[in-house]
Amino acid sequence: MMEVCLRLPNEMKYLVFLFLALSCHVTAKPPNIVFILADDYGYHDIGYHQSAIKTPVLDKLAAEGIKLENYYVQPICSPTRSQLMTGKYQIHTGLQHSIIWCPQTSCIPDNDVTMAQGLKSLGYATHLVGKWHIGFSSKKCWPTRKGFDSFYGYLTGQADYYTHVQEGVSMPGFDVPDDWHYGVDLRDNDKPIKSLNGTYGTFIWNDKAHDVIMNHNTSKPLFLYMALQAVHAPLQVPEHYKKPYEYIKDSNRSTYAGMVASMDEAVGNLTQSLKNKGLWDNTIIVFSTDNGGEIHLGGNNWPLRGWKHSLWEGGIHGVGFVSGPLIPKSVQGSVYNGLMHVSDWFPTLVQGVAGGDLHDLKLDGHDMWTSICNGTDSPRKEILHNIDPLQPRPFPNKMTGSQHTSAMFDTTIRAAIRVGDWKLLTGDPGNSSWIAPPESNIKAPVPTDPKGKFLWLFNIKDDPNEYNDLSALRPDIVYQLTERLAFYANSSLPVFFPPPDVRSNPALHDDMWSDWIYDKE
Repeated sequence: MMEVCLRLPNEMKYLVFLFLALSCHVTAKPPNIVFILADDYGYHDIGYHQSAIKTPVLDKLAAEGIKLENYYVQPICSPTRSQLMTGKYQIHTGLQHSIIWCPQTSCIPDNDVTMAQGLKSLGYATHLVGKWHIGFSSKKCWPTRKGFDSFYGYLTGQADYYTHVQEGVSMPGFDVPDDWHYGVDLRDNDKPIKSLNGTYGTFIWNDKAHDVIMNHNTSKPLFLYMALQAVHAPLQVPEHYKKPYEYIKDSNRSTYAGMVASMDEAVGNLTQSLKNKGLWDNTIIVFSTDNGGEIHLGGNNWPLRGWKHSLWEGGIHGVGFVSGPLIPKSVQGSVYNGLMHVSDWFPTLVQGVAGGDLHDLKLDGHDMWTSICNGTDSPRKEILHNIDPLQPRPFPNKMTGSQHTSAMFDTTIRAAIRVGDWKLLTGDPGNSSWIAPPESNIKAPVPTDPKGKFLWLFNIKDDPNEYNDLSALRPDIVYQLTERLAFYANSSLPVFFPPPDVRSNPALHDDMWSDWIYDKE
């Protein structure tokens, strides 16, 4: 079914690429696609956002491409990755709540087509280097069963950069048993790797991406998904990367800055490998973060409000750009301000760039390719940031501030939606602070929201940093956006957030994180 709906006859495929060539400089030969996803990379922490952290490679790529300055991701890892891969909001995959924790039997639903499957059906060679974090309890959840020809990386949410041990075995409400072992999390396809203890993670991904590129059979177009470990915790980097940032007195921030420098270098090595192989001239590069920076671990999202885990702009307004020689010279170095969401990459790349036909797939994402390349209006008019009915709700004894109740939607539920320039937040959106970079002399304002408040309305175009709550002044807009939340709530799948399974204990799997549900393949 999937191949039927995604594969085009050769003559039709040529016409698709010819049309794209006229509008977006995509040639008649299917372009290579390299998608680079940084982890926990803060909005402020790229050079062209006036950061003290230097990112010459990323800045150059962005300057030669198109910066996406109205681009949104999710506030935490698994939701962003699931929406990137499926083109669907997390309410339509059952992954509305939290991340996928190591001991959980959770992953992308079986019936959802992934971006890798879509591109593979169009003749692409598909490879994943780095982080997966969309479930691994059963082999059917693994990348090589979700459309990737090869996988070299780790399955969980984080790991030590040198030992490659995942220590984050706990999850809320789960007491780790005394006999619970931490596990190594590094694999070459299905094969466990224990021989690289002491080798820095970013170097491993850099070397493996180089190998994938240099060994690529150029009779096929290449899709490389490089899901970097950087700059996620733990804060670790070789000392020489930190040295230029010794002046930053916040040690977490200086180490994080060194990790950014290492990541920037890895991206430069990746682009050089593409050039050495002769692939560069027909390659599209996409760069994105998966969520906002984690303030307590060195990241920064200034001047945006909030950080990782939150539905404030600092948690979800992502760094992103497209680049490569196929970007028209007339728009190189431009800024695209059309509304865009991480779920849009599936149709944008599979349909807009690769020429697939997605009419049989019910996606929440939009094909943005022509709009990005030509600077035209975005087909996306709204974004459901999330509806999470499992998040603890505020139930104040005395309601304060601008509160609205509705028979349509319970506004104590954690949710957020963007419609046009308007953004509504309900329930508990997460930490609402503005945090200036530690290396600056900026004194950030302090939130003055009354305790117990659970509804806010902002005009993001006029107030991108969410200073002025307009919910009391514009109850009409509150009502309209609440209606949209009710609409989405009615289409939501039940939340799938299973309890931990003790069979996942790495001690039962040779001290490796591995599958523990053995389905027939």
